Amino acid sequence: MLREWKRIFSIPNFYVVLLVIPPIIFLFYGFIYQKQFAKELPMAVWDEDRSSVSRMLTDMMEQNEYIHFTHTAFSNAEIESLMKKGEIFGAVHFPKNMEADVKKDHQSNITLYTNGAYLVPAKMIYKGAAEVIIKGGLAVVLQKAEKQGMPAETANTLVQPIKLNTTTLYNPDFNYQMYLTPGLITVGLQMALIVASVLILNLEFKRSTIDELLKISTSSSQIFIGKMFAHLCIAWILFLLVAFLVFPVYHLGKPGTYFNFFIMYTLMSLACIGIGMMVSAISNNLLLVTDIALFFTSPAFVFSGFTFPRTAMPWYDQFYAEIMPYTHFLDGFIKIYFMKLPISYAMPEIYKLLLFIGVTFSIAILFFQNKVDTYLKNQKV
Repeated sequence: MLREWKRIFSIPNFYVVLLVIPPIIFLFYGFIYQKQFAKELPMAVWDEDRSSVSRMLTDMMEQNEYIHFTHTAFSNAEIESLMKKGEIFGAVHFPKNMEADVKKDHQSNITLYTNGAYLVPAKMIYKGAAEVIIKGGLAVVLQKAEKQGMPAETANTLVQPIKLNTTTLYNPDFNYQMYLTPGLITVGLQMALIVASVLILNLEFKRSTIDELLKISTSSSQIFIGKMFAHLCIAWILFLLVAFLVFPVYHLGKPGTYFNFFIMYTLMSLACIGIGMMVSAISNNLLLVTDIALFFTSPAFVFSGFTFPRTAMPWYDQFYAEIMPYTHFLDGFIKIYFMKLPISYAMPEIYKLLLFIGVTFSIAILFFQNKVDTYLKNQKV
């Protein structure tokens, strides 16, 4: 273990991947989402009605935190042109005679344009505009009913007989920094640990230090335990960095969750180290194992279900997600960190991570012991 510590701090392949790049990346992840919310998204208004109703709805939409009118358009083509130039994310069109149609009890159609190429802004604009237009439509009907002599309470019940109340739990403000930064940081940790781990054994042969290692022990299990603890200690240093530096800097800490977070993180770290050492024990090709590590870890964020539910993915994508330790860590992390649930709620994910650890280390030890025995036999010959 002490020997591996010295290697980690003296070989650039290790200390750059484990100790230099992660802190920089983690701080940048938080910096990207420091505004926390996407507000005042630029929009255009195309008002052919030019009435008190269209002006009222425009003013109401401008008051919404997601919407900010920056352009006035006069045609569908102009709206498309502004979107293509990236100057607006959406637009609203009030048709001619809208107010007159409303007064005559005729339906009038307002058109909301959103740019589906930018999925999140499009949904936010739709949410903000839909709320305003629905409220505005109800207000017009309510005003007419009151003018006809109907009591306000009766008119309100008639206009909206069923009222929907929504309650959003665990991230009620839709804070992007609170939502995305922890996920990006933890997936970055998985990548760093696996990429470094696939080099643990191969670099012994690449740098011709295998004889030095075998003088300490020829038992692959002893070698693995020592190297594993050395890299686990580095993983714990990264945990301290994340939990007590990065999270506090960006106000992401959740009191009472750190111990459970530490348990889940430790299990994910061991699973990642196990996968890396298993690949390293099977193949001596340094370039190949590095490519495998990058190919395996790169899509983890997408396949984990963090941004798109796994149940909506094809079965083969769900299978791919299941063979990544980050997927199970994330499921448990959401429970214990975002929801602040007891560790018992994450037991299914803990069992899966323990299975990863047991399988990968067992395979790695068997392959490496065979490699050691073959090497020593050739040396004697």
